[in-house]
Amino acid sequence: MTYDFDELIDRTNTDSVKWDKYKDRDIIPLWVADMDFKAAPPILQALENVVKQGVIGYWHTPDELLNVVIKRLKERHNWEIKKEWIIWLPGLVPGLTLSCMTVGNDGDEIITTVPVYGPFMRAPIAAKKNLVKVPLLLENNRWTFDFEAIKAAITPRTKIFMLCNPYNPAGTVFTKEELQTLADICVEHNIVICSDEIHCDLILDERKKHISIATLNKDAENQTITLLSPSKTFNIAGLGCSFAVIPNNEIRARFATLRSIIEPEVSAFAYQAALAAYRDGDEWHNQLLSYLRKNHDFVLQEMNSFNGFTMQPLEATYLAWIDIRESGIENIAELLENAGIGISDGGVYFDGKGYIRLNFGTQMRRLEAAIWRMRKVLN
Repeated sequence: MTYDFDELIDRTNTDSVKWDKYKDRDIIPLWVADMDFKAAPPILQALENVVKQGVIGYWHTPDELLNVVIKRLKERHNWEIKKEWIIWLPGLVPGLTLSCMTVGNDGDEIITTVPVYGPFMRAPIAAKKNLVKVPLLLENNRWTFDFEAIKAAITPRTKIFMLCNPYNPAGTVFTKEELQTLADICVEHNIVICSDEIHCDLILDERKKHISIATLNKDAENQTITLLSPSKTFNIAGLGCSFAVIPNNEIRARFATLRSIIEPEVSAFAYQAALAAYRDGDEWHNQLLSYLRKNHDFVLQEMNSFNGFTMQPLEATYLAWIDIRESGIENIAELLENAGIGISDGGVYFDGKGYIRLNFGTQMRRLEAAIWRMRKVLN
């Protein structure tokens, strides 16, 4: 079956976070990370089936979903996990905060790299921990770790390293060698790794392969909380369905206790959508990747055509990370909004002053219209 990713969906006046931010304004929203594509038909059918039943009560995790996830991690991640290692969550961001709460004591330290997705900077604070930020390095047109700076930042109070792989917003898919070096550092210092891998199925560079850091060896596995979700890949973030894979019994028990106290149950809609996505969504997913790769190439060429703008090729995600420092433009978000384009300001959201993030997970016609508007104001 061929899916029509060019179909324009009118999301205005639907209480959409993405679109109603600019309600009653002619602005093309290319900011928050949800896509403008309809979910795959098997997912929509699964949601319809829940509605037809008519009783929306509490659900436990379907056995079939557990089996599908175990099979998926074995086939895609080369990782054999046990059913009891999986803890379901009503979203990945709650998993970040729970991870920070689970490990260490008040006042301990958590390291992450920057620029990074905003919740990475907020979760440690919510967990009463001190956040230590280490800048990424740009080497050979690719963002990577500064291992010497990471080692220098470690103290006796460092308890967690928060990893984003693939990286949001820089789009890096970390290599086995990079992950092994990071894992060795964390194991040596008894630091738990919280690995957000929500974009692992959105690999744009076909030469790259996602590697879960927990698969490197048993020591790394025993010190890692891996967070996964179908939400970004299948555009069902609004349903709230994610899961943590935690092999370490002690860490998992504490995480599960906190989760039961703090977080609501996952809904029937979320479970059934996740099952349909993972079980029946492969063809839709493959066609999505083909579409996103074309969008990426278009945005890459256009962004690098503007004076003072530089975009590096992304290895993954649908979120372009654009350096505008040489442009000399101040208040870039306001300037572009006035021109009819809504983007994310890197300084506000990601600790990346002088950068913008642009979501190209939308129809090509909308991207072309947005670029046309940018040309008018920037040239």
